Amino acid sequence: MGAVTLLVGDLDGMTRFYRDVLTLQVLDAEGDTVKLGRANRPIVVLRAEPSLRHAPAGSAGLFHTAILFESQTALAAALYSLARHAPQTFTGSADHLVSQAFYATDPEGNGIELYWDRDRSAWSWTHGRVEMATLFLDPNAFIREHLTDAAAAGATADDAASVGHVHLSVGDVGTARSFYVDTLGFDVTAELSGSALFVSAGGYHHHMAMNVWNSRGAGPRMPALGLGRVDLALPDRDGLGELSERLRHHGVQAADDGRTVTFTDPWRNTLHATAVA
Repeated sequence: MGAVTLLVGDLDGMTRFYRDVLTLQVLDAEGDTVKLGRANRPIVVLRAEPSLRHAPAGSAGLFHTAILFESQTALAAALYSLARHAPQTFTGSADHLVSQAFYATDPEGNGIELYWDRDRSAWSWTHGRVEMATLFLDPNAFIREHLTDAAAAGATADDAASVGHVHLSVGDVGTARSFYVDTLGFDVTAELSGSALFVSAGGYHHHMAMNVWNSRGAGPRMPALGLGRVDLALPDRDGLGELSERLRHHGVQAADDGRTVTFTDPWRNTLHATAVA
């Protein structure tokens, strides 16, 4: 997964949240756009769109951006910063067996997950499906166990992090499966009885997920604050060409300049694919 672009009403306020609360670094700031990430890897791109308003309740769009930390210490430092600077934004936590996750909402209502993955050797698979659950995880105990004095003082601020997965709110799971699995070629890794679908490439537990928990029956999005674009990072030009061919085969309109492919899903969520190599 590449960066997630958010259309925001208050660029300065949102920059402060992602920088000072979630411990991301400003990688670039030019005009109405601020790019934040870790170790020169973009995670969130904020683009000012003050003329837009929030989407109505029940709309399709972003459920959360999941930021993957490479160590429990770095995750604990980000969680500690959240607890210190914006505890009211914290919405929950869970042990998902494959990962440990903590949830929040940014000042403009965009969902966020901060998480760490257990080693892949600890994941359990049955017939191509990964075992995940939602078990109790005490955030205070996690901080006590994993936060060091050095990390609390900012020693992990340069540690790498990335977008581990992106979770979308959609109108129905069947249409999501048709688009993300049959058209794009993701593999299904888990599903919840018609309410959520988890998909990945390369054996990850999930790179994307789609659910109807707040948006069942939602139609195509209208312009609004929130999700602007999801970036997909394909390993090479061959993969990008294969994606472009799949889109043409299934009649999905796309802008393809040979280096990037941009298209929308059935709910007008924009996806932008590039080749890493």
